[in-house]
Amino acid sequence: MSRFTIYIIFLLFINSLAFSDGLKVLNGDAHQQMMTSYLLNLTYEAFDRREAAYEELKTEDQLLKHQTKMKNFFIEQLGGFPKRNPLNAQITGKLSFEDYRMEKIIYESQPNHFVTAVLYLPQGRAPYPAVLFPCGHSNNGKAEEAYQRGCILLAKNGFAVLCYDPIDQGERYQLLKPDNTPLIGVTIGHTMTGVGSILVGRNTATYRVWDGMRSIDYLVSRDDIDPNRIGCTGNSGGGTLTSYIMALDERIACAAPSCYITTLRNQAPQDAEQDIHGQIAFGMDHADYIMMRAPRPTLMCTATHDFFDIKGAWYAFRQAKRFYSRLGFAERMSLVETDMTHGFSTQLRQGMTRWMLRWLRGIDTPVTEPGFPILTDDQMQCSEDGQVMLMQGARSVYDLNLELEEKLAQQRKSFWADNPADKALDKVRALVGIKALGEFNADVEIDERQKWNDFYVSKIILKPEAGIVLPALFFTTGTENTSNEVVLYLNDKGKDAEIEDIKGYLNEGKNVFAVDLRGVGETVRQSDGKGHNLHFGMEWQAYFSAYMLDKTYVGMRTDDILTCAQYIQMLSGNKPCQIHLVACGEVGPPALHAAALKHEIFASVKIKNSLISWSNIIHNTMNRNQLINTVHGALKFYDLPDLAALIPEEKLSIENPVDALGEPITE
Repeated sequence: MSRFTIYIIFLLFINSLAFSDGLKVLNGDAHQQMMTSYLLNLTYEAFDRREAAYEELKTEDQLLKHQTKMKNFFIEQLGGFPKRNPLNAQITGKLSFEDYRMEKIIYESQPNHFVTAVLYLPQGRAPYPAVLFPCGHSNNGKAEEAYQRGCILLAKNGFAVLCYDPIDQGERYQLLKPDNTPLIGVTIGHTMTGVGSILVGRNTATYRVWDGMRSIDYLVSRDDIDPNRIGCTGNSGGGTLTSYIMALDERIACAAPSCYITTLRNQAPQDAEQDIHGQIAFGMDHADYIMMRAPRPTLMCTATHDFFDIKGAWYAFRQAKRFYSRLGFAERMSLVETDMTHGFSTQLRQGMTRWMLRWLRGIDTPVTEPGFPILTDDQMQCSEDGQVMLMQGARSVYDLNLELEEKLAQQRKSFWADNPADKALDKVRALVGIKALGEFNADVEIDERQKWNDFYVSKIILKPEAGIVLPALFFTTGTENTSNEVVLYLNDKGKDAEIEDIKGYLNEGKNVFAVDLRGVGETVRQSDGKGHNLHFGMEWQAYFSAYMLDKTYVGMRTDDILTCAQYIQMLSGNKPCQIHLVACGEVGPPALHAAALKHEIFASVKIKNSLISWSNIIHNTMNRNQLINTVHGALKFYDLPDLAALIPEEKLSIENPVDALGEPITE
């Protein structure tokens, strides 16, 4: 290759970089946090409403009604709970120590959905008060050293303690590689479960709370346990589950959630089970988990330097304390804070144990934690092969979601058969939160039209609502907007990601309005593309913020599409205008919603490289970057093909549909 050729290639490369920068519409990178800021403002507004409503709770009748309202809402958002099946509990091993002993146990929280647990038993006369101990986010679940220490300390102080593995931890990894090691797990696994659970109207928390409730069922089934003296404690993710279980199961007489309770007002979303659908919009904050169980004794265990904000923890404590005070039981709500980082540290374990002693054994004395032996993961193993999914007939949470989805498929079929299209679409609109299309009222900023190759381009910013900007490029075939055909071009990689596609439409004589929907292109959050970002997309935390605000990205982006269509019609003035909707990748589902709701606006609709159906997510088990397009409970009423069926066949083209992993559909 000659130096001249190399030089020409270099110039072309430099020009391509300049060309790319030349099509950037927004200044700087501030808009990469647009959705985070937008949703945070809505969160503040919701919390201002919640604060005002809380201050109106004065009388005992008002307080009790608040408890009932919150509890009913919580259960509804979890999708309810299944029927109780036989636990089929089996003791698979026993260990004895100087002043306590252990039993290894496996039981079924749902048929063939196995739970591995260790029951610590004290010396002395039964029946014993018992403490349920859900684990935090440790890879080895119940074998984590801090959790063993907490359980042993309780056992040494006269408590039976049941510590069980959560799904995707310890012996309960739900997806295994061919060598029987975990495929994914812990928080990634919990959110992967959440994607399918959301679509069927459940939550990862649904399964985890039910595991806890069935664990209590096991405890109270034993003759050596006092069913009237049941406590619950756990740290981090175990603090989350303690908070949920203590709010929903009245058998929890005493509770001590650790390193979790704060306020969602200033706490970034975590993995799926820690985000309850619509809770911020409804006014359910962390303090409500405590208030739902008032006046039963509750201790908040907190750490000064926790990532669960300590100021938020004190805010929640004050709200709960005042609630207890109004009921006349201020002494039953307390808090312990240690000058540590996140974790079930010694001081918190000691404070928790003293709290349990006070309320479940009637003993109020200082507690110190002595040294004691810690078992290895292998020594804590309950199942024969170390993973429950290797047991005969074992069913994962993915299997349980699939079982429900297959029932819902028939329900969806009946829904569409029994309802006219307009009524069915009203349900779709309500579920997704799509606004009724009124008059165009977005603010618009337009830069001067510039020459671009053999065509022309204008940079446009649409502002459909406060805090939202949609950067767009309007490509025209000439200096004037002469074409009566316009392609509304959407691409999940950004409006200018596939320039050759745009050139192709221009060469056909069509103008092109290429736009970044919210959270796409110039407004997508930037990150390292690892961890949750790799599996669930850059906007996963903003998605969960919206989820808790009862908003959907599908709905918001559908509104954006219809706003852009209105604007294109305005650009044409009084001339007839044909709008061709083209959507590539993850923006396909909102485009399909827009076309189904308002197909008369579009002359044609082309969906490329987009998810074939939501049910495919359930059937595929694993998924990649599908969270953003989930709608809570959608599969109870419709799937994406139901929308496609509403668009006239001659208008709709679906090219290269993909499965939940983004792989081409081969059938």
